[in-house]
Amino acid sequence: MSDYKDYGYTDNLRPIHFDYLEPGLITMLYAAQNKTILDIGCGNGYFVNALIANGYKAYGIDASDKGIEQARKTNPDAFFVMDVSSNELPPEIRSIKFDIVISTEVIEHLYDPAAFILFCRSILNPGGEIIISTPYHGYLKNLMLSLFNKWDEHITPLWLGGHIKFWSRKTLSKILNDNGFSVKEFKGCGRIPYLWMSMLIKAEAK
Repeated sequence: MSDYKDYGYTDNLRPIHFDYLEPGLITMLYAAQNKTILDIGCGNGYFVNALIANGYKAYGIDASDKGIEQARKTNPDAFFVMDVSSNELPPEIRSIKFDIVISTEVIEHLYDPAAFILFCRSILNPGGEIIISTPYHGYLKNLMLSLFNKWDEHITPLWLGGHIKFWSRKTLSKILNDNGFSVKEFKGCGRIPYLWMSMLIKAEAK
């Protein structure tokens, strides 16, 4: 926890990245109404609170004390502080086996993403699903970043707590397939195809 940079949330309103992620997330959750969902890296709790308001059984965890404080203003019993690298759920929800794990814009910050994937697998019911979003990288987008000299801005090392992994559809699919999941669905999010801002991948536990 000592290395974590708190984002300093001051409200539980909709974060800007949900403008392009939320439609795809809702589509991927089309059959989840009676399932138990955990949002890992829930930030200020916006999406979990929206799910609960629409009848879903959902919980959220995040390393941000300030984010969880904001999230609990709406549903105080649904949110818990947790450092993802600890690989141990808070005691209040440790006995729950989840049907779906959601993690948006988290995996690009992690030193050991394989351990994270295995942890997600361990808390899912048999046949459970994971839905992950992360900034998209691919040949055309990478080429455009090079042509317009945007790499320093895009992967800036000056952002404390910023991105340390840069994922493509191929690499994110591989780490899921190699660690107990079978990839089922892909969606590009934001901008035009192949210049997407982020991507969503849905996978099923083997």
